[in-house]
Amino acid sequence: MAKAMSDKKPKNMAYTTKRLLSYMGRHKFSLLSVGVLVAINVISNILGTYMVRPVVNTLAEGSLEGLINGVITTAIIYLIGVIASLLYTRIMSKAAQDVVYDIRKDLFCHMQTLPLSFFDKRQSGDIMSYYTNDVDTISDALNNSFAAVIRNGIQIVGTLLMLLLLNWRLSLIVFLSYFLMFAYVKRSAQKSKKYYSAMQKSIASLDGYIQEMTAGAKVVKVFNHEKENLEGFDLRNMQLQKEGTEAQSYAATMIPAVVSISFLTYAVVAIVGGFMVINGISDIGSLASYLVFVRQSAAPINQFTQQSNFLISSLAGAERLFELIDKKKEVDKGKVKLVKLDDKKWAWKKESGELIELKGDVRFNNVSFSYEKDHPVLKDLSLYAKPGQKIAFVGSTGAGKTTITNLINRFYDVDEGEILYDGINVKDISKKDLRHSLAMVLQDTHLFSASIMENIRYGNLDATDEEVTKAAKIANADSFIRRLPNGYDTQIVSDGANLSSGQRQLLAIARAAVADPPVLILDEATSNIDTRTEDLIEKGMDSLMENRTVFVIAHRLSTVRNANAIMVLENGKIVERGNHDDLIKQKGRYYKLYNGMFTLS
Repeated sequence: MAKAMSDKKPKNMAYTTKRLLSYMGRHKFSLLSVGVLVAINVISNILGTYMVRPVVNTLAEGSLEGLINGVITTAIIYLIGVIASLLYTRIMSKAAQDVVYDIRKDLFCHMQTLPLSFFDKRQSGDIMSYYTNDVDTISDALNNSFAAVIRNGIQIVGTLLMLLLLNWRLSLIVFLSYFLMFAYVKRSAQKSKKYYSAMQKSIASLDGYIQEMTAGAKVVKVFNHEKENLEGFDLRNMQLQKEGTEAQSYAATMIPAVVSISFLTYAVVAIVGGFMVINGISDIGSLASYLVFVRQSAAPINQFTQQSNFLISSLAGAERLFELIDKKKEVDKGKVKLVKLDDKKWAWKKESGELIELKGDVRFNNVSFSYEKDHPVLKDLSLYAKPGQKIAFVGSTGAGKTTITNLINRFYDVDEGEILYDGINVKDISKKDLRHSLAMVLQDTHLFSASIMENIRYGNLDATDEEVTKAAKIANADSFIRRLPNGYDTQIVSDGANLSSGQRQLLAIARAAVADPPVLILDEATSNIDTRTEDLIEKGMDSLMENRTVFVIAHRLSTVRNANAIMVLENGKIVERGNHDDLIKQKGRYYKLYNGMFTLS
């Protein structure tokens, strides 16, 4: 229980506030203008309230001219305040959106630099919560609280000064009530602050769960898991309810407490002030003005307690955002660059200026790797792929097949050993240039909300329409694309929901084809395609794979028969290697898999 509570403790709010102020500092002219206009608005309100004194005294004296002048002066003062309020409201709205724009931009830019491991360990709904829930809380706080905090601060100080000027004796009573108000507000704010921080995390968890269950709605229906999903939702929803209740319960008591203290103070001041007027210690106009100030004195504190909810929630959201922005970027110390020699040839350029022709020679030398410490996935693995060879990996799920391709791309770096690409350690090659020399077709195809033409062109943004069409023909996607109502201009929706699984996979293969890389990685590239379509693809892929190094991961052993070398992996090690005929003759693991005596699981 103690540990659970420790997870809800707030982080360094002072540091978070400082970081948030640094973003606001980028728009200091606008915010300074807001501060000045707010000050004018508050001073106008204070002076307008003070004008009650001369107006009442003039009325008591029976001077009509003095009364008219006093009323006109009061109206002008309040008019100035209204104009200032209209101006700072508009400026603040623009400034708030500018600050949120900067935060959102920095967040997205930084997220592009994070390693793949960050995304592998998080739900997409949790990541989206940064951009929606957390950013929105900051936007709400800036729009609702920034000007209010300045206004309330000036109003508290100004009101206290006016109270002292009007009647310092009565002010002792008001100061005591202020002390009680602030003491209670401070205590309640401290209590609610830690629960607001925990509430932000619970919202992210709930958002992530909802997104995941929504995305997998078809699977949920197939296996009748609606009840279990509801139980999972209830668990997270109840946690959010509990933390939200704790946060709101402390915050909600602040306003009633302040109001109660202010009413009591007003009654006491009215009684004591009345005795002072009767005994000639104060005039009636001063008491009238004083009572208005006393009645108004609780207003800024009430407003401050209301805004404290926004402020605490926004700081909790900002804390999450800044924690993400502070995460370490993907490390890339590679200095070797990829340069183009002519239309067909590329070369690696070292810092010394030496050029090494890009051929696609890939070698693993005694490579060991683990995603988590003490849980190795690859163990002292060595293999090679000569330029133009097709290397296939087969084995059970978790054997390390996909991990090999992740290491070639440097989505992750090896723990021990080395990977050589044309004789160069991949750690010495710039990640951007390394990945530019590779194309990858994944089992889980992702398509963007754009036309089919643009989705294929994603593999090479400089590709012409003719090159895109050629790539589609290589992948045997051209025929089905042309049968669509708008052909290549057909818009993709919801990650390709308007296409079949096979069609989505064909587009992914066409995207790899238009990239025209020297090395291809096909990770279950034909898993979502029927046997007939697979035959068509393999014919098209033969020309695509010509003079290229190709790594193939496949569960369908029929797709790897023509590979130059087949690697059978188990528990992170290569247990058999050779071409199809050699492995069949050995009558080992591959032979049993191919003949259905074992299954890939």
